[in-house]
Amino acid sequence: MYEIAGLGHKTALERTEAMLRKVQIADPGRVMDRYPHQLSGGMAQRAVIAMALAASPSLLILDEPTTALDATVEAEVLDLVAALRREFDTSVLFISHNLAVIAKMCDRVGVLYAGELVEEGPARQVFDDPRHPYTVGLLRCIPRRGQRKDRDRLDTIPGFLPAPGHSLSGCVFAPRCALVQDRCRSESPPFFDVGDLRTARCFYHEQAPELPRATPSSVPALATDGIGGPLVEVEGLSKTFAGGVQALAGVDLAVHRGETLGLVGESGSGKTTLARVLLGLTAPDQGSVVTLEGKPLNADARRRPREILRALQIVFQNPDSALNRRHTVRSLISRPLTRLAGLSGTALRDRLEELIASVRLEDRHLALRPGQLSGGLKQRVAIARAFGARPDVVVCDEPTSALDVSVQAAILNLLADLQQQEHATYLFISHDLGLVRYLSDRIVVLYLGRVMEVGPAETVFTGPHHPYTEALFSAVPSLDGQRPDRIRLQGEIPSAADPPGGCVFHTRCPRRLSTGICESTEPPLLEEEPGHLIRCHIPITELRQLQLNEPAPSQGGSA
Repeated sequence: MYEIAGLGHKTALERTEAMLRKVQIADPGRVMDRYPHQLSGGMAQRAVIAMALAASPSLLILDEPTTALDATVEAEVLDLVAALRREFDTSVLFISHNLAVIAKMCDRVGVLYAGELVEEGPARQVFDDPRHPYTVGLLRCIPRRGQRKDRDRLDTIPGFLPAPGHSLSGCVFAPRCALVQDRCRSESPPFFDVGDLRTARCFYHEQAPELPRATPSSVPALATDGIGGPLVEVEGLSKTFAGGVQALAGVDLAVHRGETLGLVGESGSGKTTLARVLLGLTAPDQGSVVTLEGKPLNADARRRPREILRALQIVFQNPDSALNRRHTVRSLISRPLTRLAGLSGTALRDRLEELIASVRLEDRHLALRPGQLSGGLKQRVAIARAFGARPDVVVCDEPTSALDVSVQAAILNLLADLQQQEHATYLFISHDLGLVRYLSDRIVVLYLGRVMEVGPAETVFTGPHHPYTEALFSAVPSLDGQRPDRIRLQGEIPSAADPPGGCVFHTRCPRRLSTGICESTEPPLLEEEPGHLIRCHIPITELRQLQLNEPAPSQGGSA
């Protein structure tokens, strides 16, 4: 960027190094010699921000800058953007599906629908008292504290966005709006003044806060067998890649029949590697034990019998790469029905109809190919395909990370309904801790390939937590602003090829003991409460007192 601006090579290098320091890259000389694929997600995003600031812009446009980042890295990037905005006196246009991030970062917010601005105003006022039905619907799609899959359903926005180029008379949101009147279909609403510096493009903006729900708020309790015994178990699970990179180290855990086990942790903690081992896509180290209903699983999916392939299925993060674009939806969903479930003829057609109804697809979608579908529809096809052969366990690897909140809510409701109807078991991997809390029965927290904490979802979220879990949860922005002060972890997650001795978290731990035991001895994973296990030298009673009464320092220092 500096050379494009006309600076000499030596001066450009000096300016580049200085700008990398500005974006909090500690060793810019080393980073400058690396290629993008050699950088972590947070480091790469800092480098991109440095490139943008090198041009001394008056306006910095950030388009989904934290979508692929975990909670701690997201918080660091957001803090960096806020600090640079003040230092460079730069205006920021922040584009995001994450409404909590918008609430944290923005002074004003504009809500777009089908290319039209439908509401605008101070961010806090818009989120506390929305005045357009679309804004109300978006906010209701987000899981809030206290909502749980076993008793609540998220609201959704019915219908779909109009296709690009499709012209509508009247209000663009009318086909999906529960407040629609004949006037809305024939007249385009102007901007109405709804408060100080606030406007909403709706004839019935005063009624918007009472918008009728599209989805019932609660679900009837069905007679089920509840959560059963262990279905999948791993013992001493380790995985070492070339170069001595230990992605997993002695992991012991069980996934119980009928439950959702949430798997959380920063990027590089081993979540996806664990899922790939279960599915037979990555072979574990010798001595690792993986069983399904007590029977050992072959490490290679290609050598597993059809019944095992049927029993373990996955919904990938990106349906674009998971779905063959040459095949129709009918072909994509039918394939596991014939190959794994052995269905044909009338049985195949009946199951296909049952599946498309369960994932809210229509008959007209069956003849389409993935390129003709929206992101939400493609993910519904992926879910239908995964459930086609009635699997015992479905791995959901970031299944909603690329979706907007309205589609995300529909997918979460769908997963909850299918679990209730089919008694499915989920391993749910996500960086979005609000989604994990809503959908999960138990939580496993991974750090550097080790289980740091495991327990019932509400127990883990309410605490006391492992210090790493405490820091992870504190980094998540909230729409209502009710979050404890963020605990800033120092440095990045250490290299899995050279992990620290003792407790692997001690190099970043805000509650590291001054006795030296954290540096010298790895703590065992102990059951501190019924079903609640923590890997920490600090007893749970002390953790409870510390986390209630003493804010964590930035790094280290507990007596």
